[in-house]
Amino acid sequence: MIGHRFRCYPGRQQENILLRWIGCQRFIYNSKVREDRYFRAFARKALSLTGQKPPIDQQYSQFIGPDTAWLREVPSQVLRNGAVRWKQAYSRFFQKLSGRPTIHGKGGEQGVWLTRELFAFEDDGEGGYHLRVGTKKHPLGRLRYVADRPHTLPASIVISINAGQWHVSFATEDDVIHPRPAEIQAELSQWDEASLHAATIGVDRGVAVLAYASTGSVYAFDPVQKQRMARKERQRLRWQRRMARRAKGSSGWHKAKKRVARAHTYANNVRKDFAHKTSHALVMAPGVRLVVMEDLKVASMSRRPKAKTDERGHHAPNGARAKAGLNKGILHSAWGKIRTYAQYKAPRNNVLFLVVPPHHSSQECAVCGHIHPDNRLSQSRFVCQRCGQTDHADHNASRVIARRGVTTVIGQCKSLQQVGAVRPEPPFPDGYAGGDQGQSQKGKRPTAHRSSKPETMPTTAQAV
Repeated sequence: MIGHRFRCYPGRQQENILLRWIGCQRFIYNSKVREDRYFRAFARKALSLTGQKPPIDQQYSQFIGPDTAWLREVPSQVLRNGAVRWKQAYSRFFQKLSGRPTIHGKGGEQGVWLTRELFAFEDDGEGGYHLRVGTKKHPLGRLRYVADRPHTLPASIVISINAGQWHVSFATEDDVIHPRPAEIQAELSQWDEASLHAATIGVDRGVAVLAYASTGSVYAFDPVQKQRMARKERQRLRWQRRMARRAKGSSGWHKAKKRVARAHTYANNVRKDFAHKTSHALVMAPGVRLVVMEDLKVASMSRRPKAKTDERGHHAPNGARAKAGLNKGILHSAWGKIRTYAQYKAPRNNVLFLVVPPHHSSQECAVCGHIHPDNRLSQSRFVCQRCGQTDHADHNASRVIARRGVTTVIGQCKSLQQVGAVRPEPPFPDGYAGGDQGQSQKGKRPTAHRSSKPETMPTTAQAV
């Protein structure tokens, strides 16, 4: 599947209709959540309900009554889709992919799921489409959206709003069969070590330098982005103070809340754009067939420190203020997004993506393998105490990561775990967990794949 997300620009009247649809679909979803909670609570107390299971269905007519007559002002498909979304959430719970469905609040991004009965893409005669939304009884009209790339017709769409910006998103079938990570790993395992080293990129992610590749490439926010994000952060703090002083629910309070959300949205968009460009540059580098990153546990690394007490039971300093600054830097560095995007982009470009254990990667010498804390003299300076090798600390760490990935692929280190979701059948090595990344198996294999082995190795990726 290929996901698409485009900006759309509804008119004032269309906005009001879409907001009504969003609210009604959210009401049905939350009503199903409350109904399920009510049934499960009384099933444990009422003898007549012993042995009965809560109903997991898509019925919603019981929520339409004299007090909720406004639900009839929207298409019935909007209400039905709210019940369907609740059942889909419960199916994920049964598959142990998430918890039970919970109440959806009014804050944050809001959206309405529309199926084929409620929209149609019309040919505009210029290779694009016009999006028409609504039914004959509840028309919305033509919704203007900007598509930055061609797409096929989807089966359903989601129209969402966040911080005053509207988007239309959907997924379409991918007619190209991409190689599975297990197939790429089986091919690369036949290479000799020197050739695989030359076709490998190791990536060290950090706070001072967001991403440092073993080829010497450095990926970070540009000065304009840093300046604008700093200005947006100051605006966010100022509008948060104004929001706290205004009456909750007033027009001024809503205005301040919208400005705070816009400041957040800008920074999120910059980090998402940076992660997409960085991951694209890594997997599309000439001659690269293997991308390796550290298996960083971002949630654990950004956890607040536990409280400390002295012998008298009073709170003692625990470095919470310094840790808060580090946590903010970690969460703003887009570590997780870079890994997620590179992981799904790599198989599409016939590249294998791996994660390796991060232990002592910043203290290990990429030349002789000597590990010692004194090797890293500062944040950016690395000097090996055994062989005297001098390098930028992050560049040395990226070379170490690349070497660990090569060792994993050629089968010399069985303890390193490869990224994936489905355990393959033999003859692949034990401990491998490859997956097809949910790609469609329809269509033909792409004809523009990279060669199985580069004829000339790039000079920027030296063997370590």
